[in-house]
Amino acid sequence: MRKDQSEVSCCVKYLLFFFNVFFWLIGGLTVAIGLYARFEKTAYQDFFNDIVMDPAFALIIVGGIMFILGFTGCIGALRENVCLLKFFSVILAIIFFLQLSLAVVVFVFQDKVEDIVANKIRSTIVSYRDNVDLQVLIDGIQQEFQCCGGKTYDDWGDNIYFNCSSPGAEACGVPFSCCREVRHAFVFGFANLY
Repeated sequence: MRKDQSEVSCCVKYLLFFFNVFFWLIGGLTVAIGLYARFEKTAYQDFFNDIVMDPAFALIIVGGIMFILGFTGCIGALRENVCLLKFFSVILAIIFFLQLSLAVVVFVFQDKVEDIVANKIRSTIVSYRDNVDLQVLIDGIQQEFQCCGGKTYDDWGDNIYFNCSSPGAEACGVPFSCCREVRHAFVFGFANLY
């Protein structure tokens, strides 16, 4: 005897299927980008010298999880396989609670996280001019967050090019990425007040 009626709405079934196909493909692409970055791009090895801090490794792990979850969601939705759909929902719940706990831990230990990031930036400032890709990364971080150095601009004294005892033109200076843009409208606004 064959079932004529499906237990799941056809609309929900195919909507879940197509969303999971999308995330399945995104997961595969993320794994491919992570593998490429891990094996081809070695420019950031000075900054990410351990595997835990390596963003390529994170891309591989996250992409692999997305790939597996997308696949189980696709097959579970298409075949109406309750076991795969339960696995899919349990893993999604676990990931949600892990992200929530990570956010709470980062919020509670905000000062320690900031110190870890500042120390990492300070240690890479030493080799700022030695690696062009690392230089671009540090400049991007400083411009995005409008900061200079790990904690203060004095951190640039650890670099041999920016140290006050160096004979170069950059002695006692900082890179261009430490400089903030002056907003002309803001300056002219004050000129009109006087």
